[in-house]
Amino acid sequence: MSKKGPQMPDDSSLFRIPPFYYVHVLDQNTNVTRIEIGPRTFVRQDNERVVLGPEKMVTVPPRHYCVIENPVFKDEDAKVVYDEFGQVKLAHADQEIRMAQDPFPLYPGEILKVGVSPLRIVPPNSALRLKAQLDFTDEADVTRVAGDEWLFEGPGTYLPRKEVTVEEVVRATIIRPNQALRLRARKECKDRDGRPRVCGEEWIVKVSGAYLPGAYEEVVATVEAHILTEKKALHMRALRTFVDEFRKTRKSGEEWLITLSDTDSHITGVHEEVVGVINITTLNNRQYCVICDPCDAEGKPQLGKKKLVRGERSFFLLPGESLEKGIQSVYVLSENEGLILRALEEFKETADKVRKPGDRWMIRGPVEYVPPVEVDVVCKRTAIPLDVNEGIYVRDIKSGKVRCVSGETYMLSHDEELWEKHLPPAVETLLASQKDPLADRSDRSKHDAESKQRDRTRSVTLRVPHNAAVQIYDYKAKVARVVFGPELVMLNPDEQFTQLSLSGGKPKKPNVIKSLCLLLGPDFCTDIITLETSDHARLQIQLSYNWHFDTSKCIADAKEAAKLFSVPDFVGDMCKAVASRVRGAVAAVGFDDFHRNSARIIRGALFGFSEQGKIRDEFRMPQNNLVITSVDIQNVEPVEQRTRDALQKSVQLAIEITTNSQEATARQEAERLEQEARGKLERQKISDEAEAEKSRRELLELQAHSAAVESTGQAKAEAQSRAEAARIEGQAAVEQARLRSEALGIESTAELERVKLAREAELAYQREQNDLDVTRQKELSEIEVEKFKRFVDAIGTDTLRAMANAGPEMQVKMLQSLGLKSTLITDGNSPINLFSTAHGLIGGEMMSRMQRDRGSEHVPE
Repeated sequence: MSKKGPQMPDDSSLFRIPPFYYVHVLDQNTNVTRIEIGPRTFVRQDNERVVLGPEKMVTVPPRHYCVIENPVFKDEDAKVVYDEFGQVKLAHADQEIRMAQDPFPLYPGEILKVGVSPLRIVPPNSALRLKAQLDFTDEADVTRVAGDEWLFEGPGTYLPRKEVTVEEVVRATIIRPNQALRLRARKECKDRDGRPRVCGEEWIVKVSGAYLPGAYEEVVATVEAHILTEKKALHMRALRTFVDEFRKTRKSGEEWLITLSDTDSHITGVHEEVVGVINITTLNNRQYCVICDPCDAEGKPQLGKKKLVRGERSFFLLPGESLEKGIQSVYVLSENEGLILRALEEFKETADKVRKPGDRWMIRGPVEYVPPVEVDVVCKRTAIPLDVNEGIYVRDIKSGKVRCVSGETYMLSHDEELWEKHLPPAVETLLASQKDPLADRSDRSKHDAESKQRDRTRSVTLRVPHNAAVQIYDYKAKVARVVFGPELVMLNPDEQFTQLSLSGGKPKKPNVIKSLCLLLGPDFCTDIITLETSDHARLQIQLSYNWHFDTSKCIADAKEAAKLFSVPDFVGDMCKAVASRVRGAVAAVGFDDFHRNSARIIRGALFGFSEQGKIRDEFRMPQNNLVITSVDIQNVEPVEQRTRDALQKSVQLAIEITTNSQEATARQEAERLEQEARGKLERQKISDEAEAEKSRRELLELQAHSAAVESTGQAKAEAQSRAEAARIEGQAAVEQARLRSEALGIESTAELERVKLAREAELAYQREQNDLDVTRQKELSEIEVEKFKRFVDAIGTDTLRAMANAGPEMQVKMLQSLGLKSTLITDGNSPINLFSTAHGLIGGEMMSRMQRDRGSEHVPE
């Protein structure tokens, strides 16, 4: 349905204004605009012009409103006021809010600023924050000044005013249990409890439920409560001086604890902050702790003091307190353990014993010990079990004396400490490698990186292998001793091993082999020597010596034993001595003579000749009792290239002559064998060709025979197959006809048998059904008879007789009481045959009498 007014006529001078419509007409003579309200027909004059309309009036339904700008003035009777020119008076720049009323038009100059809108519904737990734009007095006689703010709280319907604007919708904040609201005042005001608040002040609201902030309040945050348990406490700090919820005055910067004994939950106030959550410190009966800067009964820290707390106990560390070394276990000492203690300050240990600062003493187990705050535990000592082959170095810290303890279980006293014995790095490497000195010495350097750091407080031990010796030097006594293996050597604090640095390699180089043990042999040594013959032929020979040390007198005589280590590098000295003797002997002979008699020359040069001209059996070095028993020549080769080339040419020529002769013999034998093989091959080829021709002839004969047989057999096989196919088809047709007739007979017999069985089953079913019906009817009749018999027996003959006579007797008595013999009742519309009626009455009465008489004589069963 269109909301537009009716259309103007074509002549534009006649306007039909419907009900609740209006037009604005401008009088061009007076320049005044008036309003014409329908229903009416308006005829426009020549000096008039319709400037608006027809327009529909403004309709404000219930619970709605609209805002009119530049409203008209009205008098006391609510009539529009006109000026002297006949124009309505307007309140320019003013507004008027109109509620539900009859439809009204807009006078010239009025503007519908806000259309028809529903009134604002303020639900519960919400409000409108209003602000006064002009000074006014509201319905409750409250004077509002421009700029004032207040709340219109729900539930309710807000009726707007022109002096008031809605700033925002304020909704209540739900405060749940263990929650609070932190509020701030935007300007000086009074809170919900009537307390004055200054601008910027903050406070906490803890009442559970819905809280609606005031006009000058703002919600800063929702504060969650800290739940306190038996194992947790809150560490608080005051931001300014205030009185907390426990009515205690807290100074600015003061710190304190809130535990479960104070409250089960705590909401942080505006003048305090949570530093942290403190967990409870629990000590069992085997633990203790030392609290630094403990607090007194008033909660003030005692700076510089310490407090010992022993379990079983649970407590919270107060602000400023700290544990010195955390929770420590009580020292439980067995009989093989002890504690070294040091006094930090003077205190009385027992009634008659006072400890001075710096005193050291030791307590031994078995005991359970908790050190007081004046005592520092230096270390814990455990008895060290030592075998006969084990030991430790112990140093007295007062005298500085070092001794070796072995073969017992020893515990260091409070004046003793373990002493570390340092050895040269080379000796440390040799000890850490734990390599058998009898093995190959050249691989010792590979294990240097794998050597393990030894415990330097343990006694240095070395297992001297069999047939070896070790020299140990005591720097304090300045005496050396030699230990022969197999033996376990244990060094005293002032003793050191004599390190051997032997030559090695080919040819020998000094300081190649490092060892602590001197192998006594027998052993061998290989060396390469360069020498020159009398004819200036330079040769390089490789010799191997077998040697051993003569220790027959060393066991009994210490001086003889010390000779073994008198030559530090006995390998190098031995090889040099042998090389000098061999060079001198070879220089006196020529190359050919040396080549033929090299073994005798070298052995004679080394061992010398006896008086009988025989070569001696050994060469002895008296400095260290080293004996060389034999020498072996492993390789001899010229050093100069020219001699080597000449020798190589002669050898190559001899090899070439031998090779050529062997090649000629082999070539002749190969040619002979080749001729024989070629003849055999020719004969075999001829015989193979003959056999091949014979086989080819037999193949052709077999192919011809097979072709003939194939052509004959194919025709015969086709004829036989056709005959066999015809015979099989005839037999199949006969067999098929026979089987079809048998199948038809079987089907007919089966159908007849099925019908016969069905009829018999149907007859049997019908017979059974009839028998069941007869039996059922018989049983029902018996039941009815038995029921009627029991019914009659239950009522009795007298009762039946009375029932039969009750109706007629009642009728007779009623007629007798009325004095009538018979009665006929009719409505008068239907004619009645009085003769038949009388006959019926007489007959009915007679029948009733006969029934009474018969009933008295016989009662039916």
